Amino acid sequence: MQKSIFLFSFLLITYSASAQNAADAISANNQVRDTSIKRDLIDYAKILFKIKPGVKTGDQPRKVFFSLLPIGGNVPGGGTALITSTSAGFYLGDRKTTNISNVTFTPYWNLKSRFGLPLRSNIWLADNTWNIQGDTRFLVYPQYTWGLGSGSEDQKLLVDYKYIRFYQSALKRIKPYFYAGFGYTLDYFVNVRASDPGLQKFTGYNSGTEEGSNSFSSGISFNLLYDTRNNAINPLPGSYLNFVLRTNPKFLGSKTSWKSLYVDARKYISLNTKPHQQNTLALWSYFWTGLNNGIPYLNLPSIGWDPYNKSGRGMDQNRYRGKSLFYVESEYRRDITDNGLLGFVVFANATSVAEPETNSFKKIHPAVGAGMRIKFNKGSNTNIAVDYGVSKGFSGFSIGLGEAF
Repeated sequence: MQKSIFLFSFLLITYSASAQNAADAISANNQVRDTSIKRDLIDYAKILFKIKPGVKTGDQPRKVFFSLLPIGGNVPGGGTALITSTSAGFYLGDRKTTNISNVTFTPYWNLKSRFGLPLRSNIWLADNTWNIQGDTRFLVYPQYTWGLGSGSEDQKLLVDYKYIRFYQSALKRIKPYFYAGFGYTLDYFVNVRASDPGLQKFTGYNSGTEEGSNSFSSGISFNLLYDTRNNAINPLPGSYLNFVLRTNPKFLGSKTSWKSLYVDARKYISLNTKPHQQNTLALWSYFWTGLNNGIPYLNLPSIGWDPYNKSGRGMDQNRYRGKSLFYVESEYRRDITDNGLLGFVVFANATSVAEPETNSFKKIHPAVGAGMRIKFNKGSNTNIAVDYGVSKGFSGFSIGLGEAF
């Protein structure tokens, strides 16, 4: 009951903050942006290497915008890795009536046994008639776990496994900004192993924790989406609300039958006093819960395991895990230079996870941080994001392409 009141109060607040009249098939923000006064790293690279712009043929604007970032950074489980991030933003229809689509490939390798091949896509068909979402990964860990609930900072266990994910969903526009559809979800955790005392004994949880076990979940998701943003890479003022109800029946191959609910709400509020400048307050919250028992341990809600692995900046990924998880974050975004090349953010977030004894929320775990933004590609409004976050027992940098949310 406590969880339900908490969730529905949050949803009512979010809905009242984001509801608006929708007369067209596209947000009013979706005007073609004038980038002539803006500058990005590509502009300065052209100047540095004396690259002359190509001759434009016809009146059609460019429809594909690439961003590439080779970096090194920390990875969950300890150590550093070589990470590359390639992002392609493109239009599959008229820019005045179609959101920008995005495909991101972020492979990493720690020069030893740890590597990952994640590929994510968010595709908008012409005139936003369909939204096609994809998430495919092949990951090789180890990664730390702190058990269920808030856990103890000095009690953690390194868990080794391989992970295959394949999520695909298709959502049809029902009315302006509102979409509904279905998806297929597959999670396969292979050869789950841990050092003494073993994952099952350490967590006190029996599903998906046996030494050397495999955990396979295959299911169908029902998706509802309300989205007035026109660019998920760097959202302009708008709103976002997403419901994902997932069921994993045994007849589709799941080792155990289980269900989950994920509710994600975001609001972007413009504070602009000057045109063409970033001055935005961004708000994000999600509620993620299992709806029955028997959910494999590595499928339980966990901080940093939201669909795009963006939550919990300033915390160790996987630090908090439980049957239910509630998350909230706010971020202030502001340009430093008038040409949009440099900017900064400050952010704060908090996590609460269900404790295993009572299955209720008892503790709040906060984190704060700040970051620098460098415009890589003004056409897709893609930033290089360098953030530093701090929480109890942890601090660290994160580097990537695009905003956290």
